[in-house]
Amino acid sequence: MSGVGIRAATTEELPTIEGLLIEASEWLASQGSDQWQFPPHRDRIRKAIEHGECFLMVDDEGRAIGTITVDDYADPEFWTEADDPGNALYVHRMATSRAAAGQDLGAVMLDWATKRAAQQGKAWLRLDAWKTNPGLHRYYERQGFIFVRLVDLDHRKSGALFQRPT
Repeated sequence: MSGVGIRAATTEELPTIEGLLIEASEWLASQGSDQWQFPPHRDRIRKAIEHGECFLMVDDEGRAIGTITVDDYADPEFWTEADDPGNALYVHRMATSRAAAGQDLGAVMLDWATKRAAQQGKAWLRLDAWKTNPGLHRYYERQGFIFVRLVDLDHRKSGALFQRPT
C-alpha cells in the first residue's frame, strides 16, 4: 500500500489516538457490539506513547488513519508461564479510521507488528480479543493468527487469545 507509514506517536497526538479509539467504539456499538464501550484509558495510552510503544498509521498526506500499541506486556490473567510470555510482543488498542475502512489497514499494522516482533527476536505476536466478537476472531484467523484458548473471567470482557509466529 503506497503512501502509508507507521511511526511512533507523540504525546501531542494523544487526542488523535483517543479519537480513533472512540470512533471505533461508536462503530462497534452501531454494529450491536458491546466491545470498547468505555472511554479510552488515557493514562495507559500516554504511558505507551512515552515508552515508544504506541504508533500511528498515517496516509501520504500525514493524516492519522490507524493506531496500534505493541509492547512486551503479557497480561498475567491471560498468558501463563507455560506460554513463555517473554517470547512475544503483544498488540493492544488497534483501530483504524472509518474513513479509511476497507483498505486492509489492520492487516498492514499486524504485518508491521509481526516484523517488529521478529526483529526483537520474539517467536510470537499475540493479542487478546473480545470474547463476544466472533467476527473479530475470524478476522484474526484470516490474518494467520491461531486461536490459543478462551480465558473466561467474569470481570473481563476480553479473553479470546490468539498468536501468530513471527
